[in-house]
Amino acid sequence: MNESVLLALLIPFAGTALGSSFVFFMRRDMPTLLQKALLGFASGVMVAASVWSLLIPSMEMTPGNVWPATLGLLGGFAFLLLIDQLTPHLHLSGGPEGPRSRLSRTTMLALAVTIHNLPEGMAVGVAIAGAMAGETGITVAGALALSLGIAIQNVPEGAIISMPLRAAGNSRRKSFMIGALSGIVEPIGGALVILLASAVTGMMPYMLSFAAGAMLYVVIEELVPEASEGHHSNIGTIGFAIGFALMMVLDVVLG
Repeated sequence: MNESVLLALLIPFAGTALGSSFVFFMRRDMPTLLQKALLGFASGVMVAASVWSLLIPSMEMTPGNVWPATLGLLGGFAFLLLIDQLTPHLHLSGGPEGPRSRLSRTTMLALAVTIHNLPEGMAVGVAIAGAMAGETGITVAGALALSLGIAIQNVPEGAIISMPLRAAGNSRRKSFMIGALSGIVEPIGGALVILLASAVTGMMPYMLSFAAGAMLYVVIEELVPEASEGHHSNIGTIGFAIGFALMMVLDVVLG
């Protein structure tokens, strides 16, 4: 189980590192069609994972009482909304948000990705904790599937950071390191959630739905607008459908 836990925690970080490595063999930005397909696919995976891997297990832990899942879900949305309001950063699909700052555009992009990696790491940590508890209906395979879906989403995010850094005059190695390190918060956040969950087992329904709310916020606020912006928005829609269907199948087969 320990090896599976470590693997599930590190897979999302590996996705960020993979995307950051594009700086070594791509001269320009990631092709728009590929980025939209990946963002759409990741959105579908994350929405399906939020429902089947987090929300439904949360409600099943408290039969007849929907309030823990509801409060946790709204709490997840509120937490990310608060972070967005208080922290100066760039949204992946638009201009600067939050308080005014003298930070560079690339720095704010890195900050945005780092901020939104936190709930994804939390979601993986909660899923792992649920699988370890054995009372949530979440399996180790299901937690790994969730981790893989998040890793796919992290690929374009890593490239979004490293490639502008390279264009600004930084070395390829430095650009890669900064891009990859933006994802380090995921395994750290996931590990902290696992430790916390072991101490407050009664909070598991709230934690599962909280992670779902945080992930859904990222999908609605960042991924879907980016995937549907401009031309070829249908590629993102197709990617979403495939990602959602794949995660749904994986949850049934592996769960």
